[in-house]
Amino acid sequence: MQLQHQKTWRVVGAAAMAAVTVAGLAGCASGGADADGKTEITFSYLWGGAEAEALEEIIADFNDSQDEIVVKGVSSPDQQKQLTSMSSSNGSFDISDNFGNNVGAWASKGVLAPLDEAIAAEGIDIDDFIPSAMEQMVYDGTTYALPIAIHSFQLLYNKTLLDEAGITPPTTMDELAAAAQALTVEEDGKITRLGLGSANDSTTLTTLGFAFGGSWDDADGPTPADAGNLEALEWYQENIIEPVGAEKMAAFVSGQGEYLSAQDPFFSGKVAMIIDGEWRSASAANVAPELDWGVTAIPAASPELENSTQVTASTLFIPANSTHKEEAATFLAYLVSDEPMEKFSLALGNLPGRTSLAGSEVFSELENFEVWADAATSPNAKSLASAPYSAEYAADLKAAFDEIVRLTSTPEEAIATVESRMSSYSSK
Repeated sequence: MQLQHQKTWRVVGAAAMAAVTVAGLAGCASGGADADGKTEITFSYLWGGAEAEALEEIIADFNDSQDEIVVKGVSSPDQQKQLTSMSSSNGSFDISDNFGNNVGAWASKGVLAPLDEAIAAEGIDIDDFIPSAMEQMVYDGTTYALPIAIHSFQLLYNKTLLDEAGITPPTTMDELAAAAQALTVEEDGKITRLGLGSANDSTTLTTLGFAFGGSWDDADGPTPADAGNLEALEWYQENIIEPVGAEKMAAFVSGQGEYLSAQDPFFSGKVAMIIDGEWRSASAANVAPELDWGVTAIPAASPELENSTQVTASTLFIPANSTHKEEAATFLAYLVSDEPMEKFSLALGNLPGRTSLAGSEVFSELENFEVWADAATSPNAKSLASAPYSAEYAADLKAAFDEIVRLTSTPEEAIATVESRMSSYSSK
Protein backbone atom coordinates (compact mmCIF):
# COMPACT_ATOMS: atom_id res chain seq x y z
CA MET A 1 0.00 0.00 0.00
CA GLN A 2 1.32 3.42 -0.89
CA LEU A 3 1.46 6.17 1.71
CA GLN A 4 -1.66 8.29 1.25
CA HIS A 5 0.17 11.56 0.61
CA GLN A 6 3.57 13.13 0.68
CA LYS A 7 4.34 15.26 3.71
CA THR A 8 6.94 18.00 3.77
CA TRP A 9 8.02 20.01 6.78
CA ARG A 10 10.78 22.42 7.59
CA VAL A 11 13.43 21.36 10.11
CA VAL A 12 16.55 23.48 9.70
CA GLY A 13 15.57 27.09 9.10
CA ALA A 14 15.37 29.19 5.94
CA ALA A 15 17.11 26.76 3.58
CA ALA A 16 15.31 23.70 4.90
CA MET A 17 13.69 22.47 1.72
CA ALA A 18 16.98 22.64 -0.15
CA ALA A 19 18.71 20.83 2.69
CA VAL A 20 16.11 18.08 2.74
CA THR A 21 16.42 17.65 -1.04
CA VAL A 22 20.22 17.41 -0.89
CA ALA A 23 20.07 15.02 2.05
CA GLY A 24 17.55 12.85 0.23
CA LEU A 25 19.90 12.58 -2.77
CA ALA A 26 23.02 12.03 -0.72
CA GLY A 27 21.63 9.53 1.84
CA CYS A 28 23.03 9.42 5.36
CA ALA A 29 24.94 7.29 7.82
CA SER A 30 21.75 6.24 9.57
CA GLY A 31 19.95 4.90 6.52
CA GLY A 32 19.51 4.95 2.77
CA ALA A 33 17.62 3.34 -0.09
CA ASP A 34 17.39 -0.45 -0.02
CA ALA A 35 17.20 -2.80 -2.99
CA ASP A 36 13.44 -2.39 -3.27
CA GLY A 37 13.67 1.39 -3.53
CA LYS A 38 12.42 1.96 0.01
CA THR A 39 14.05 4.53 2.26
CA GLU A 40 15.65 2.80 5.21
CA ILE A 41 15.65 4.54 8.57
CA THR A 42 17.15 3.38 11.85
CA PHE A 43 15.19 3.32 15.11
CA SER A 44 17.71 3.07 17.94
CA TYR A 45 15.87 2.35 21.19
CA LEU A 46 16.91 1.96 24.82
CA TRP A 47 14.68 -1.00 25.59
CA GLY A 48 15.80 -4.62 25.62
CA GLY A 49 14.43 -8.07 26.41
CA ALA A 50 10.68 -8.60 26.18
CA GLU A 51 10.13 -4.89 25.59
CA ALA A 52 12.46 -4.95 22.57
CA GLU A 53 10.64 -8.00 21.22
CA ALA A 54 7.32 -6.16 21.42
CA LEU A 55 8.85 -3.14 19.74
CA GLU A 56 10.23 -5.26 16.90
CA GLU A 57 6.72 -6.61 16.28
CA ILE A 58 5.43 -3.03 15.99
CA ILE A 59 8.28 -2.18 13.62
CA ALA A 60 7.39 -5.20 11.47
CA ASP A 61 3.74 -4.13 11.42
CA PHE A 62 4.74 -0.68 10.18
CA ASN A 63 7.07 -2.08 7.51
CA ASP A 64 4.27 -4.33 6.25
CA SER A 65 1.73 -1.46 6.21
CA GLN A 66 3.36 0.51 3.39
CA ASP A 67 6.06 0.21 0.73
CA GLU A 68 8.02 3.46 0.89
CA ILE A 69 9.86 3.21 4.23
CA VAL A 70 11.61 0.33 5.95
CA VAL A 71 12.53 0.74 9.61
CA LYS A 72 15.52 -1.09 11.08
CA GLY A 73 15.29 -1.47 14.85
CA VAL A 74 18.44 -1.48 16.98
CA SER A 75 18.40 -2.13 20.73
CA SER A 76 21.07 0.17 22.18
CA PRO A 77 20.57 0.88 25.90
CA ASP A 78 23.67 3.10 26.21
CA GLN A 79 22.43 6.66 26.75
CA GLN A 80 25.92 8.17 26.51
CA LYS A 81 26.42 6.50 23.13
CA GLN A 82 23.03 7.86 22.09
CA LEU A 83 23.97 11.43 22.98
CA THR A 84 27.39 11.11 21.34
CA SER A 85 25.76 10.06 18.07
CA MET A 86 23.30 12.95 18.26
CA SER A 87 26.12 15.42 18.83
CA SER A 88 28.16 14.31 15.80
CA SER A 89 27.94 15.59 12.23
CA ASN A 90 26.78 12.19 10.95
CA GLY A 91 24.35 10.45 13.27
CA SER A 92 23.77 6.71 13.40
CA PHE A 93 19.97 6.76 13.80
CA ASP A 94 16.89 8.67 12.66
CA ILE A 95 14.53 8.24 15.60
CA SER A 96 15.03 7.23 19.22
CA ASP A 97 13.60 7.35 22.72
CA ASN A 98 14.53 8.76 26.10
CA PHE A 99 12.80 10.38 29.05
CA GLY A 100 10.85 13.60 29.33
CA ASN A 101 13.20 15.23 31.82
CA ASN A 102 15.98 15.31 29.19
CA VAL A 103 14.04 17.13 26.45
CA GLY A 104 14.79 20.69 27.56
CA ALA A 105 18.52 20.14 28.00
CA TRP A 106 18.91 18.37 24.67
CA ALA A 107 16.73 20.84 22.79
CA SER A 108 18.76 23.73 24.18
CA LYS A 109 21.91 22.08 22.78
CA GLY A 110 20.38 21.86 19.31
CA VAL A 111 20.55 18.07 19.06
CA LEU A 112 16.77 17.52 18.71
CA ALA A 113 14.75 18.33 15.61
CA PRO A 114 11.68 20.53 16.21
CA LEU A 115 8.46 18.61 15.58
CA ASP A 116 5.66 21.16 15.31
CA GLU A 117 5.52 21.17 11.50
CA ALA A 118 5.79 17.38 11.41
CA ILE A 119 2.96 17.10 13.93
CA ALA A 120 0.77 19.28 11.74
CA ALA A 121 1.74 17.46 8.53
CA GLU A 122 1.09 14.04 10.08
CA GLY A 123 -2.18 15.13 11.68
CA ILE A 124 -1.12 14.13 15.19
CA ASP A 125 -3.71 15.23 17.77
CA ILE A 126 -1.57 16.88 20.44
CA ASP A 127 -4.62 17.64 22.59
CA ASP A 128 -5.10 13.91 23.21
CA PHE A 129 -1.77 13.49 25.02
CA ILE A 130 -1.58 13.61 28.82
CA PRO A 131 -1.17 17.35 29.59
CA SER A 132 1.42 17.00 32.35
CA ALA A 133 3.56 14.82 30.09
CA MET A 134 3.29 17.24 27.18
CA GLU A 135 4.71 20.00 29.37
CA GLN A 136 8.03 18.17 29.28
CA MET A 137 7.93 17.83 25.48
CA VAL A 138 8.09 21.59 24.85
CA TYR A 139 11.14 23.82 25.13
CA ASP A 140 11.06 27.55 24.44
CA GLY A 141 7.62 27.25 22.83
CA THR A 142 8.59 24.43 20.43
CA THR A 143 7.71 20.73 20.64
CA TYR A 144 10.75 18.43 20.45
CA ALA A 145 9.39 15.03 21.53
CA LEU A 146 6.17 13.07 22.03
CA PRO A 147 5.30 10.63 24.84
CA ILE A 148 4.65 7.04 23.81
CA ALA A 149 4.15 5.94 27.42
CA ILE A 150 3.77 7.68 30.74
CA HIS A 151 4.09 6.77 34.38
CA SER A 152 2.28 7.88 37.53
CA PHE A 153 2.94 7.07 41.17
CA GLN A 154 0.46 5.75 43.71
CA LEU A 155 0.41 4.07 47.12
CA LEU A 156 0.60 0.28 46.97
CA TYR A 157 -0.27 -1.75 50.06
CA ASN A 158 -0.16 -5.36 51.20
CA LYS A 159 -3.78 -6.23 51.98
CA THR A 160 -2.87 -9.13 54.23
CA LEU A 161 -0.54 -7.09 56.43
CA LEU A 162 -3.00 -4.19 56.70
CA ASP A 163 -5.86 -6.56 57.57
CA GLU A 164 -3.79 -8.28 60.25
CA ALA A 165 -3.04 -4.90 61.83
CA GLY A 166 -6.65 -3.73 61.54
CA ILE A 167 -5.62 -0.86 59.26
CA THR A 168 -7.60 0.42 56.31
CA PRO A 169 -5.83 2.05 53.36
CA PRO A 170 -4.92 5.56 54.54
CA THR A 171 -6.70 8.55 53.04
CA THR A 172 -4.95 11.37 54.91
CA MET A 173 -1.32 12.14 55.67
CA ASP A 174 -1.97 11.62 59.39
CA GLU A 175 -3.42 8.19 58.64
CA LEU A 176 -0.46 7.35 56.39
CA ALA A 177 2.00 8.32 59.12
CA ALA A 178 0.15 6.27 61.74
CA ALA A 179 -0.11 3.25 59.42
CA ALA A 180 3.57 3.43 58.47
CA GLN A 181 4.60 3.35 62.11
CA ALA A 182 2.09 0.66 63.14
CA LEU A 183 3.15 -1.63 60.30
CA THR A 184 6.87 -1.30 61.02
CA VAL A 185 8.32 -4.25 62.95
CA GLU A 186 11.67 -4.35 64.76
CA GLU A 187 13.40 -7.39 66.22
CA ASP A 188 16.70 -7.41 68.12
CA GLY A 189 17.26 -3.78 67.28
CA LYS A 190 16.76 -4.29 63.53
CA ILE A 191 13.90 -3.46 61.18
CA THR A 192 12.39 -6.67 59.87
CA ARG A 193 9.43 -5.03 58.18
CA LEU A 194 9.03 -1.42 57.12
CA GLY A 195 5.65 0.25 57.11
CA LEU A 196 6.31 2.62 54.21
CA GLY A 197 9.17 1.94 51.83
CA SER A 198 10.62 3.85 48.91
CA ALA A 199 11.80 2.45 45.59
CA ASN A 200 13.53 5.76 44.85
CA ASP A 201 13.86 8.54 47.41
CA SER A 202 13.98 11.32 44.82
CA THR A 203 10.79 10.16 43.12
CA THR A 204 9.01 9.51 46.41
CA LEU A 205 9.89 12.88 47.89
CA THR A 206 9.19 14.99 44.80
CA THR A 207 5.85 13.17 44.47
CA LEU A 208 5.03 13.87 48.12
CA GLY A 209 5.88 17.51 47.45
CA PHE A 210 3.04 17.63 44.93
CA ALA A 211 0.71 15.91 47.41
CA PHE A 212 1.41 18.72 49.88
CA GLY A 213 0.66 21.34 47.22
CA GLY A 214 4.30 22.05 46.46
CA SER A 215 5.94 22.95 43.17
CA TRP A 216 9.53 22.16 42.25
CA ASP A 217 9.75 24.64 39.34
CA ASP A 218 8.01 27.71 37.97
CA ALA A 219 8.43 29.92 34.91
CA ASP A 220 11.58 31.45 36.41
CA GLY A 221 13.31 28.17 37.26
CA PRO A 222 13.70 25.84 40.26
CA THR A 223 11.62 26.42 43.40
CA PRO A 224 12.97 23.85 45.88
CA ALA A 225 12.04 25.93 48.95
CA ASP A 226 8.34 26.11 48.05
CA ALA A 227 6.33 25.80 51.27
CA GLY A 228 4.59 22.60 50.16
CA ASN A 229 7.90 20.95 49.32
CA LEU A 230 9.35 21.74 52.74
CA GLU A 231 6.20 20.53 54.46
CA ALA A 232 6.44 17.22 52.59
CA LEU A 233 10.11 16.76 53.45
CA GLU A 234 9.47 17.57 57.11
CA TRP A 235 6.57 15.10 57.17
CA TYR A 236 8.75 12.35 55.73
CA GLN A 237 11.69 12.97 58.03
CA GLU A 238 9.55 13.22 61.17
CA ASN A 239 7.15 10.35 60.44
CA ILE A 240 9.12 7.82 58.40
CA ILE A 241 12.82 8.23 59.24
CA GLU A 242 13.00 9.54 62.80
CA PRO A 243 10.76 6.87 64.42
CA VAL A 244 13.20 4.12 63.39
CA GLY A 245 16.42 6.09 63.06
CA ALA A 246 18.68 6.69 60.08
CA GLU A 247 21.11 3.84 60.85
CA LYS A 248 18.40 1.21 61.13
CA MET A 249 16.75 2.52 57.97
CA ALA A 250 20.04 2.40 56.04
CA ALA A 251 20.73 -1.13 57.23
CA PHE A 252 17.27 -2.28 56.18
CA VAL A 253 17.56 -0.68 52.75
CA SER A 254 21.02 -2.14 52.14
CA GLY A 255 19.65 -5.63 52.73
CA GLN A 256 16.68 -5.32 50.42
CA GLY A 257 16.15 -7.81 47.64
CA GLU A 258 16.48 -6.94 43.96
CA TYR A 259 13.93 -4.43 42.70
CA LEU A 260 10.91 -6.05 40.98
CA SER A 261 12.24 -9.56 41.61
CA ALA A 262 10.49 -12.12 43.82
CA GLN A 263 12.77 -10.82 46.61
CA ASP A 264 11.67 -7.22 46.10
CA PRO A 265 10.79 -5.96 49.60
CA PHE A 266 7.20 -5.13 48.70
CA PHE A 267 6.60 -8.36 46.81
CA SER A 268 8.21 -10.42 49.60
CA GLY A 269 6.22 -8.73 52.39
CA LYS A 270 9.15 -6.91 54.00
CA VAL A 271 7.59 -3.56 53.10
CA ALA A 272 3.89 -3.11 53.83
CA MET A 273 3.32 0.00 51.68
CA ILE A 274 5.31 1.69 48.93
CA ILE A 275 4.91 4.61 46.53
CA ASP A 276 5.70 3.38 43.02
CA GLY A 277 4.59 3.25 39.40
CA GLU A 278 2.07 1.35 37.30
CA TRP A 279 4.62 -1.20 36.04
CA ARG A 280 4.24 -2.84 39.45
CA SER A 281 1.00 -4.41 38.25
CA ALA A 282 2.63 -6.43 35.48
CA SER A 283 5.61 -7.29 37.69
CA ALA A 284 3.41 -8.50 40.54
CA ALA A 285 1.58 -10.86 38.21
CA ASN A 286 4.89 -12.30 37.01
CA VAL A 287 6.96 -12.63 40.19
CA ALA A 288 4.45 -12.48 43.08
CA PRO A 289 1.17 -13.97 41.80
CA GLU A 290 0.07 -15.01 45.29
CA LEU A 291 0.48 -11.54 46.79
CA ASP A 292 -2.81 -9.94 47.84
CA TRP A 293 -2.19 -6.28 47.17
CA GLY A 294 -4.04 -3.07 46.45
CA VAL A 295 -3.27 0.43 45.30
CA THR A 296 -4.83 3.75 46.21
CA ALA A 297 -4.26 7.44 45.69
CA ILE A 298 -1.44 8.98 47.66
CA PRO A 299 -3.12 10.80 50.55
CA ALA A 300 -3.36 14.52 49.96
CA ALA A 301 -2.55 17.21 52.49
CA SER A 302 -5.91 18.87 51.77
CA PRO A 303 -9.08 17.98 49.81
CA GLU A 304 -8.28 20.24 46.85
CA LEU A 305 -5.07 18.23 46.31
CA GLU A 306 -6.89 14.90 45.98
CA ASN A 307 -5.34 12.44 43.49
CA SER A 308 -2.04 14.29 43.35
CA THR A 309 0.72 12.40 41.59
CA GLN A 310 3.88 12.87 39.61
CA VAL A 311 3.89 12.03 35.91
CA THR A 312 7.02 11.03 34.03
CA ALA A 313 7.23 10.09 30.35
CA SER A 314 9.00 7.78 27.93
CA THR A 315 9.48 9.89 24.83
CA LEU A 316 10.19 9.62 21.11
CA PHE A 317 12.29 12.16 19.25
CA ILE A 318 14.11 12.75 15.98
CA PRO A 319 17.76 13.84 16.22
CA ALA A 320 18.70 17.06 14.46
CA ASN A 321 21.44 15.24 12.50
CA SER A 322 19.07 12.73 10.88
CA THR A 323 18.78 13.27 7.13
CA HIS A 324 15.60 11.22 6.90
CA LYS A 325 13.49 13.40 9.17
CA GLU A 326 10.38 13.23 7.00
CA GLU A 327 10.35 9.44 6.97
CA ALA A 328 11.19 9.36 10.67
CA ALA A 329 8.22 11.64 11.34
CA THR A 330 5.92 9.27 9.46
CA PHE A 331 7.12 6.39 11.62
CA LEU A 332 6.88 8.47 14.79
CA ALA A 333 3.25 9.29 13.93
CA TYR A 334 2.58 5.57 13.53
CA LEU A 335 4.17 4.75 16.90
CA VAL A 336 1.96 7.24 18.75
CA SER A 337 -1.23 6.18 16.98
CA ASP A 338 -3.76 4.20 18.99
CA GLU A 339 -3.03 0.54 18.26
CA PRO A 340 0.80 0.66 18.33
CA MET A 341 0.76 2.79 21.49
CA GLU A 342 -1.60 0.35 23.20
CA LYS A 343 0.52 -2.63 22.15
CA PHE A 344 3.74 -1.01 23.31
CA SER A 345 2.35 0.23 26.64
CA LEU A 346 0.81 -3.14 27.42
CA ALA A 347 4.09 -4.96 26.73
CA LEU A 348 5.87 -2.74 29.27
CA GLY A 349 2.98 -2.54 31.72
CA ASN A 350 3.06 1.25 31.28
CA LEU A 351 0.31 3.80 30.86
CA PRO A 352 -0.32 5.00 27.30
CA GLY A 353 0.59 8.58 26.46
CA ARG A 354 -2.89 9.42 25.15
CA THR A 355 -5.77 10.43 27.41
CA SER A 356 -8.25 8.60 25.18
CA LEU A 357 -6.46 5.28 25.76
CA ALA A 358 -6.17 5.51 29.54
CA GLY A 359 -9.29 3.38 30.11
CA SER A 360 -8.76 0.98 27.22
CA GLU A 361 -9.96 -2.59 27.68
CA VAL A 362 -6.55 -3.92 26.61
CA PHE A 363 -5.26 -3.04 30.09
CA SER A 364 -8.12 -4.76 31.95
CA GLU A 365 -6.05 -7.82 32.89
CA LEU A 366 -3.49 -5.68 34.71
CA GLU A 367 -4.63 -5.69 38.34
CA ASN A 368 -5.46 -2.28 39.85
CA PHE A 369 -4.13 -0.56 36.71
CA GLU A 370 -7.05 1.84 36.52
CA VAL A 371 -5.96 3.61 39.73
CA TRP A 372 -2.74 4.78 38.07
CA ALA A 373 -4.63 5.68 34.90
CA ASP A 374 -7.11 7.81 36.84
CA ALA A 375 -4.28 9.61 38.62
CA ALA A 376 -2.42 10.35 35.38
CA THR A 377 -5.40 12.27 34.01
CA SER A 378 -6.10 14.09 37.28
CA PRO A 379 -5.90 17.91 37.35
CA ASN A 380 -3.41 17.38 40.19
CA ALA A 381 -1.05 15.27 38.07
CA LYS A 382 2.19 17.26 37.84
CA SER A 383 5.60 16.79 36.24
CA LEU A 384 9.01 18.21 36.98
CA ALA A 385 10.18 20.81 34.48
CA SER A 386 12.32 19.67 31.58
CA ALA A 387 14.85 22.47 31.26
CA PRO A 388 18.56 23.01 30.54
CA TYR A 389 19.22 22.94 34.29
CA SER A 390 17.20 19.79 35.04
CA ALA A 391 20.10 17.35 35.39
CA GLU A 392 22.06 19.64 37.74
CA TYR A 393 18.95 20.37 39.77
CA ALA A 394 18.05 16.68 40.03
CA ALA A 395 21.55 15.86 41.27
CA ASP A 396 21.40 18.58 43.91
CA LEU A 397 17.93 17.49 45.04
CA LYS A 398 19.15 13.91 45.33
CA ALA A 399 22.04 15.04 47.54
CA ALA A 400 19.62 17.05 49.68
CA PHE A 401 17.21 14.13 49.99
CA ASP A 402 20.07 11.85 51.02
CA GLU A 403 20.90 14.25 53.87
CA ILE A 404 17.26 14.37 54.94
CA VAL A 405 16.96 10.57 54.96
CA ARG A 406 20.28 10.17 56.81
CA LEU A 407 19.16 12.82 59.34
CA THR A 408 22.32 14.83 58.80
CA SER A 409 20.35 17.96 57.83
CA THR A 410 16.91 19.37 58.39
CA PRO A 411 14.84 19.88 55.25
CA GLU A 412 15.41 23.64 55.51
CA GLU A 413 19.19 23.19 55.71
CA ALA A 414 19.34 20.66 52.88
CA ILE A 415 17.17 22.74 50.57
CA ALA A 416 19.14 25.90 51.41
CA THR A 417 22.18 24.14 49.96
CA VAL A 418 20.27 23.47 46.75
CA GLU A 419 19.27 27.13 46.57
CA SER A 420 22.88 28.21 47.03
CA ARG A 421 23.88 26.22 43.94
CA MET A 422 21.10 27.37 41.62
CA SER A 423 23.01 30.40 40.29
CA SER A 424 25.49 28.02 38.62
CA TYR A 425 22.86 26.05 36.70
CA SER A 426 22.83 25.90 32.94
CA SER A 427 20.38 28.34 31.40
CA LYS A 428 20.93 27.51 27.73
